[in-house]
Amino acid sequence: MTLPSEHLIASSRKASGQMADRDTPFIFNEWYVAAFSSEVGRELKPRTLLGKHVVLYRTLAGEAVALEDRCAHRSFPLSRSHLDGDTIVCGYHGFRYNEAGDLIDVPSQKACPKGIGVRRYRLVEKGPLLWIWLGDQALADEARLPHQPWIEAADWECSTGYFHHPGNYVSMHENLMDLTHLTFLHAATIGTPDYASAPFKLDLKEGHYKLIREVVPTTLSPVWGKTTGLDGCNTAARIVTSEFLSPGLHRVSVTFYDSALSPGQRSEYHIHTAHILTPETAGTMHYFIVHGRDFAQHDTQLGDFMHEQLFAAFNEDVEGLGALEQRLGDIDDGHYEISVASDAPAVATRIYLKKRATQERSPLHASPLAAKA
Repeated sequence: MTLPSEHLIASSRKASGQMADRDTPFIFNEWYVAAFSSEVGRELKPRTLLGKHVVLYRTLAGEAVALEDRCAHRSFPLSRSHLDGDTIVCGYHGFRYNEAGDLIDVPSQKACPKGIGVRRYRLVEKGPLLWIWLGDQALADEARLPHQPWIEAADWECSTGYFHHPGNYVSMHENLMDLTHLTFLHAATIGTPDYASAPFKLDLKEGHYKLIREVVPTTLSPVWGKTTGLDGCNTAARIVTSEFLSPGLHRVSVTFYDSALSPGQRSEYHIHTAHILTPETAGTMHYFIVHGRDFAQHDTQLGDFMHEQLFAAFNEDVEGLGALEQRLGDIDDGHYEISVASDAPAVATRIYLKKRATQERSPLHASPLAAKA
């Protein structure tokens, strides 16, 4: 057995130190998804987002609200309280808060202290998603929202799903930036033997990292073959674009067609998947998924089959990266990792996440968002 040299180990550790990992602080000055719109109603819903405890609910007028989930008196969870109209009544001592988070009544005294309350976080509802800004509220620019128009487009059919993911969001971004794992982790679902070795192109811009993989010709896995009508076709094309769009959003887009036909003869089928990653803690994550297609929009049976097959594959990621998270939690001092050519977009993404996290906490470096605010 050939053991790695001390030089290789030292250089690998140095390179790893430049990249975000499970211990890197969160980036708060970004938009993340707090919940699906359908999850939030007149019940007080607790959720931990980027380590912050938040309570979500809707006013009588239907507006979604996100407040800090603790009473200013003795930190009792407001999510364990109740609503009286649009007012949260703390379940411990009855302190009352309006939808702005302001304390408006203390039952035990006539005069309510002024200028006291809990944080209200900026929340924007777009289609099926509720986006939240947990950082500096003055920087919560809705123009920077990474919402995807196709999610609400009439000519796209979408389905949604959620996993409480037992892994960190950095590992999931890396997983999505290097889809060579489809051949192995997803061998029984969406992967094919030729996927890992297919040629790829990179487009690596600051904060937007893209990998395009062209698997041509190929034979499609059942979830794609049966739904596009290319099942059994050994000249199928699978053109996959994987993109990091923000710390909270990754998009995978795929085009399928028969490569034996000319562009004028063939039909093309397109799908998008929004992988929406919102850290819960350093080692857990809210994993929201919106999957869309621009074909067979009214075929519910096909849609159900695609959803079932895809979410079985996404569950393989959840289980696999959950196992990875456990291993990361008990590594020893001799641990080191190497990177290979296909890791380039994942490495660029992790370096960017580390840079953003460092900048946000450094008084010597202005936030890139603050500079544009």
